[in-house]
Order: sequence, then C-alpha cells, then structure tokens
Amino acid sequence: MSRYLGPCFKKIRRLGALPGLTNKIPRSRSDLQIQLRSIKKSQYRLRLEEKQKFRFHYGLTERQLLKYVRIAGKTKGSTGRVLLQLLEMRLDNILFRLGMASTIPGARQLVNHRHILVNGDIVDIPNYRCKPLDIIAAKDKERSKAMIIKNYLISSSHGELPNHLTMDSLQHKGFVNQIIDSKCSGLKINELLVVEYYSRQT
Repeated sequence: MSRYLGPCFKKIRRLGALPGLTNKIPRSRSDLQIQLRSIKKSQYRLRLEEKQKFRFHYGLTERQLLKYVRIAGKTKGSTGRVLLQLLEMRLDNILFRLGMASTIPGARQLVNHRHILVNGDIVDIPNYRCKPLDIIAAKDKERSKAMIIKNYLISSSHGELPNHLTMDSLQHKGFVNQIIDSKCSGLKINELLVVEYYSRQT
C-alpha cells in the first residue's frame, strides 16, 4: 500500500488530530468531537484506527510500519515503547518536532531535496535514524536557510519542544539530546493497540 496523498481532513474527521499530516484544523471542531465520541467501536476497529493514526501521522506506508513493528518486536524492551522511539527518532519527524518543518511531509521534502545536514553532512534519507548528540541544520545556502526560517516562524511545534530535543533559534540548528521517552511524545496514540493489531494478523 502506497503512502497516503489524499485529502487530509477526511482522515482527521475519522481518526482525530494528526499534527504530522497537516497543521490545518477543521472548521467545525465540535462536530468532529461529537462524531468521534458517539460511534461505538469494536475492539478490532479500535486497534485498526490506532494503527491508521500511526501510519498517517508519521507518513508511512503499510509495509514500512509493519517493518518497524517487526524490528521493535526483536528489540529488548517493550515492543510498543521501542516502536514509538523508532518512529520518533526518524529524521523527518525530528525536523517536524524541532519546528524546522510544519508537517512531516514537508520535512520529508526538505530532506529529499538535500537541504538538511546531520553533523555537517548532507542526509537525503527521511527515515535516517537520529542518535543522541546529532546536530541537525540547514545546508549553508540562502535558499535552504530561508525555507527553514519560514517553516520555523509558521510552525506551532517549536514552542513546545520535547525534552530530548533542543533548538538554537538564532543559528537554526537542532540538537538531539537523548532517545525520546515515550511519555514525552505528546501523541494521543496507544502504541500497544498497534502492536496488538499486527500480532493478530499473523
């Protein structure tokens, strides 16, 4: 299954807020909340919707998400917690969380177009796994820096940085301090239901 490129609001109405997918907000938020609360859902649907939230928030294909679930399952520790850490430490998500991009698709575009440096080297792989002590910056070109500055000014995420990240707003550089703690993700997604969804598919 390919990456979703359709209407963002269609997914928001069904699944709730997906800040990584779009920074726009539906006009009728009260209608959205009533709709989400009033539907009685089966356990399968709950697991499916949590999985879909993961997919659309992080901008993953079905195959990519399944790959991450399998990696998390083979890693020591809670599978759900490791899964969340793997997704949160992706370069495109780090750019989004730093406020250097207003959405994760926007961050992916910056990386694909070779505007981003990690520790002084160009990285054009959006799923590059960032590590503690990594330094994220724009390439030393006016166009690259202008895009980062524009995104930083309009992004709503730069005012609420998680503890594992630091942003130098003057030099427009981001710093990865540590691996994210799952409690600091700020997402209203139950990663354990995602793991349960895939465990019942096999």
